[in-house]
Amino acid sequence: MTRQGLFLTFEGIDGSGKSTQARMLADFLRNEGREVVLTREPGGSDGAEEIRNLVLQGDPDRWSAETEILLFTAARRDHLERTIEPALSAGKVVICDRFADSTRMYQGLSRGDLRGLVDQLHDLMIGREPDLTLLIDMDPDMGLNRAKSRQGAEERFEDFGPELQRRMRTGFLELAKEFSDRFKVIDGNRDVDSVAADVKDIVSRVL
Repeated sequence: MTRQGLFLTFEGIDGSGKSTQARMLADFLRNEGREVVLTREPGGSDGAEEIRNLVLQGDPDRWSAETEILLFTAARRDHLERTIEPALSAGKVVICDRFADSTRMYQGLSRGDLRGLVDQLHDLMIGREPDLTLLIDMDPDMGLNRAKSRQGAEERFEDFGPELQRRMRTGFLELAKEFSDRFKVIDGNRDVDSVAADVKDIVSRVL
């Protein structure tokens, strides 16, 4: 936790329920009297939302992995400058649905080993990690079924298929070990309220 505020992120494969948990946590903390900014990536600022439309819609092979990394980094930089850092400086709790860990996984692993490039750009242009990351761990097949059932326009990564989801799950769990000082892994293969109870308990202890 920083002196200014708390920067908290949710991570997980598609369909893991992290977006729902992020919203529920924001409501809980607001009811507790906390000032909360609920945001997401890619997105969270006007410029970043425009980039979101570019990277999450269309053919799965629309962009090369290298181009995607640049687009996500540009979106994150704008998000950091315009939304995250001002909120933290004001002492607020920032809850972000995905951050750099998703880029480490999706762009770093999905089509080759580009993790080193992701980390280089992160160090150069972003330069900060969350104070706390909640990984909602979910069975890949169940998560993909959930994600596809939404039938939204932003299904580009879901369209890569179940094998990518399995690789992403393994990758996220390995990432949780790598950054064990800030990661907490929560079993997402349960009902929403049970998951939310664990989330609230962890965050309340940190706060």
